[in-house]
Amino acid sequence: MSLGYAEIILLGLAAGVLVGLMGIGGGIILVPMLVYLLHMDQHMAQGTSLLVLLPPTGIGALYLYWKQRHVDLTAGLVCAVGCLLGGFFGSRLAIHTNSKNLQGFFGCFLMAAALLLWRKTKRGAASKSKGAAGA
Repeated sequence: MSLGYAEIILLGLAAGVLVGLMGIGGGIILVPMLVYLLHMDQHMAQGTSLLVLLPPTGIGALYLYWKQRHVDLTAGLVCAVGCLLGGFFGSRLAIHTNSKNLQGFFGCFLMAAALLLWRKTKRGAASKSKGAAGA
């Protein structure tokens, strides 16, 4: 099944809304969409995701956060240098990894991230209920 331009634009729109709404890396949303909806292999999906997210995430979402003074410029720039280097070396590793193994690593990463976020919400709910009980 091949999607047309309208469907691909809607896919990008959905990924962009989720990136802006939750502040998550678009790759978490976009890579699975590219693999399952456009039937790309993992390498192609990751490379395409990097191309897609570079301008709109860096400019569109940042603009709104900057207006609300929710950006630490120094931390962001220093982290960007680390991201640039890490992205280069991480990509070199990924390019030489079998696509199925890379897809498995990506899936494990998503599950670990989901588990950590879920555990944090459970701890937050427990501490709120203790605080309410003591009030």
